[in-house]
Amino acid sequence: MAGLTQKSVQYLKGVGEKRAGFYRKLGVETTLDLLYHFPRGYIDLSAPYRVGEAPVFEPCAVRAVLNYKSGEQRIRGGLSIFRLLASDHTGELELTIFNAKYTVERLELDTEYIFYGKLTGSLLRREMSSPDIYPAVTSTRILPVYPQTAGLSSRAIAANVSQMSQDIAEIPDAIPPAMREEEDLPELAVALRDIHFPPDQDSANAARRRFIFEELLTLSCALETSRMAHRKAKIQPMEPVDFTALFSSLPFSPTGAQLSCIATAGADMTGDVPMNRIIQGDVGSGKTLVALACAYMAAKNSRQSTVMVPTAILAEQHYTTMSKMLAPFGMRVELLTGSVQAARRRKILAELKAGEIDLLVGTHALLSDGVEFARLGLVVTDEQHRFGVAQRAKLSQKNESAHLLVMSATPIPRTLSLIIYGDLSLSVLDEKPPGRQPIETLLIDGGKRARAMGFVRQNLDEGRQAYIVCPLIEAGELADNLRPATEYAADLSDGELRGYRVGLLHGKMKAKDKEDTMRRFKAGEIQVLVSTTVVEVGVDVPGATIIMIENAERFGLSQLHQLRGRVGRGTDKSWCILVTDSKDPVTLRRLEVMKAESDGFKIAEEDLSIRGPGDFFGRRQHGLPTLKVADLADDISIMQRAQAQAKALLTRDFALALPEHQALAERVGNLLHSVGERPN
Repeated sequence: MAGLTQKSVQYLKGVGEKRAGFYRKLGVETTLDLLYHFPRGYIDLSAPYRVGEAPVFEPCAVRAVLNYKSGEQRIRGGLSIFRLLASDHTGELELTIFNAKYTVERLELDTEYIFYGKLTGSLLRREMSSPDIYPAVTSTRILPVYPQTAGLSSRAIAANVSQMSQDIAEIPDAIPPAMREEEDLPELAVALRDIHFPPDQDSANAARRRFIFEELLTLSCALETSRMAHRKAKIQPMEPVDFTALFSSLPFSPTGAQLSCIATAGADMTGDVPMNRIIQGDVGSGKTLVALACAYMAAKNSRQSTVMVPTAILAEQHYTTMSKMLAPFGMRVELLTGSVQAARRRKILAELKAGEIDLLVGTHALLSDGVEFARLGLVVTDEQHRFGVAQRAKLSQKNESAHLLVMSATPIPRTLSLIIYGDLSLSVLDEKPPGRQPIETLLIDGGKRARAMGFVRQNLDEGRQAYIVCPLIEAGELADNLRPATEYAADLSDGELRGYRVGLLHGKMKAKDKEDTMRRFKAGEIQVLVSTTVVEVGVDVPGATIIMIENAERFGLSQLHQLRGRVGRGTDKSWCILVTDSKDPVTLRRLEVMKAESDGFKIAEEDLSIRGPGDFFGRRQHGLPTLKVADLADDISIMQRAQAQAKALLTRDFALALPEHQALAERVGNLLHSVGERPN
């Protein structure tokens, strides 16, 4: 496998240095990477339709004879257009082709071709714009369609993949033979052939299922290895701590759920096995106090703690809160982010190494070289879905084995928790602290938007702030007449919110610009923040009392609930306004749930029952390594099979040392040593 793994795609026939650069943009550097760069779909030319029988408004293949082709016509913007006419005994097909002079010139009249594209028109008049055109002799083929990039077409990728049929035999199968037979999966060589160039759709489906299982087996083994290794690890037990003084100093009384979670975590920390626990709590459930109490316990045992969060502004918020609460007990809290100046950073690192800092709060800067603890006892990561398994492990390995506490504000149905948090013990905060203002949720259609905007202005005039959330940010992503956040913010500034201070936030902004915008919003310099879902994990802005969510039907209920939690952080009454023009009964039923329910866990369960896991997950993998072919939204049953097989396999051979497990061991090792990508 090593020879194939190390062979650069650059040396494949027809690739070269320039095309290899295009491949790198797709994450493909070696020939093995290319073999595992799977098609995202297929063009089925095996059973083309007659013109009059082809379905409209969906991609399909139509077989017809080319009767006519026009000369080149110039239209606006320097584009060229060609009009063609093809037919068979069932009807005529009008074809429009743009900027493809040489393609059209090569087409011969009175010759049969396969035209692939989306049909429009009526029964009597069929039309197709920008079709793919193939000689009729290719009609028995199913062609792969690959994820591609500028300068690298799907056809070019297919041509390069087809060169490597002999290389397939060099790749050892990661799925042991007995397991493959039990799961009824094809052998690796067969699956690689069938996923790239399937003889039929059933073969393609079988191959894809095999690679989904392979990927989820690797992930399950990595999670199970981590969990089992954690159980075998030993750590110096901490002494129990009396939290009475800490709780008495707080301006509020802890809830029963908080006390229960603190007691459970405290019991973990008095054991000789490192804690590996997730605190899953709804928006505003008080997870920070649990982390604070654990850090307090660690400090009382002369151990240091660290809290890692995804953004600098969130780190600053935690730092302010925790330093204020721990300072009365003589505990020192410091902040480390990428923006800390060099001299200050050197001082913090020196004091950290000397054991003079009890709690270090920071961002990914905590993972960098030079961050050394004297006696690290506790690692806390907030907003768990922003961090991969490998990142959590890297932080906890900064010193000797440390306790790990993960916090997540994403309510996940209990039926799915083990899939997402397979390597963590689970605690749930299902009770909100007293005094939290309920958020009133309104559901309106576009006809009431102007009235809603008047309500927003009224609140702004009274000194409050508002969020307006849009699902898209670029004109190139437009669909169904949606407006991107960039365009919407400009329209509001020039129109309904003229004279108010309107800011813009979206995921493609630089991190520094995003954090600066959030700081200005929190400080009141921005009155209305127009944003995409990057505010889903955000900062407390007590002055924000309204969040208006455009095209609410495009969001999952759990995501809407997260967005709704951006308001209601202060003492004033808050509102969430959901705007949709959808008439779909299922969609309206989902959104009515948002009006009636404030418990995020109940909302998540309802979302799961109405729409299934796809709507709950979206396409985000919640902190797990990026999956190439599997999708947790659609492949839960395969994930469950893979988890069961992984547990059974590791029980027999924990080190994956047997010869038939070597290929799987290599995959698992690569996964454990990789650092997962973070979403924007």
